[in-house]
Amino acid sequence: MNKTSWIRLYYEHITVPTSYIFVFIIGLGANGWVLKSLLQKRKKLGHINVFLLNLGLANFLFLPTLPFLSAYYFMRSKWIFGDAFCKITRFCFNLNLYGSIGFLTCISVYRYLVIVHPIMVMGRITVTHSVVISVMVWLLVSVQSLPDMFFTKKFKNETGKCYDTTSSEYIEDYLKYSVGWTLTGFVIPFCILLGCYGHVTLVLCRKKNINKVVKERSLKLLFILILIFSVCYIPYHIFKNLNLYSRILIKKNRRPRKWDEGVFSAHQISRGLVCLNSVLNPLVYLHVKDIPAQLRQLLRRCRQTFYFRTASQTESTEV
Repeated sequence: MNKTSWIRLYYEHITVPTSYIFVFIIGLGANGWVLKSLLQKRKKLGHINVFLLNLGLANFLFLPTLPFLSAYYFMRSKWIFGDAFCKITRFCFNLNLYGSIGFLTCISVYRYLVIVHPIMVMGRITVTHSVVISVMVWLLVSVQSLPDMFFTKKFKNETGKCYDTTSSEYIEDYLKYSVGWTLTGFVIPFCILLGCYGHVTLVLCRKKNINKVVKERSLKLLFILILIFSVCYIPYHIFKNLNLYSRILIKKNRRPRKWDEGVFSAHQISRGLVCLNSVLNPLVYLHVKDIPAQLRQLLRRCRQTFYFRTASQTESTEV
């Protein structure tokens, strides 16, 4: 076995399935605990908890498929569960990935509005709004992921394969689709998240009347989100598209050998890391499970100040 074959064997058939097993065990327990906690208080489910509930559901759509994918890679890429189930598992992966990104973005926007514009949103954001937004996120993610199911997951007349992208026959079209998907499903939400938390950080640092606990919790949440995106999402999208481009060069017999090996290895590692989002997402629940009591007190103070100023202006006008 040459060096290239060994690298491909190690990363694709050992690293990836091993990480899947780890994520399945830890993720199932962590997300089960989150969903149980949220459903226990479903009668008083707050608007931000609606997003957390959907975040947990996105993880649960994907986690049951991991044992099948692990078996596939441990058996040297031999898929024995049928073509239809192959496409379903890949579709569930995409729903989890882009659904998680969507709901993390919704949580970030909500925190931004509550902290930066508390008076403007007071009483205007309801559970119904959160439910409608969640439905829209699921629809958008489904529409983005649906074309992937129409790309073949194996070569013609080939059995026992379940590619995560598509065969080399359609690789050029898939790269175009993947780049557009990356922009709409990852880059735009990531820019929104960075904008929201960049402004939130400035506000938290400048305002002295915000409780210390609120500041710490918000900054910890920012750290967790940056960790999730840096470890799980950014490497995956970069190396997925680079690997697709590398495969096009291979198809045209123009591949730089060492570059191809490096991109392939990095892509396989990123595929293992991207699944860690199902383990890291429950950490978000610990920091945004509800608006802290201190933040509610701050909102009441803002409202009282607003009413006091309004009353003062009215009195001055009358005089």
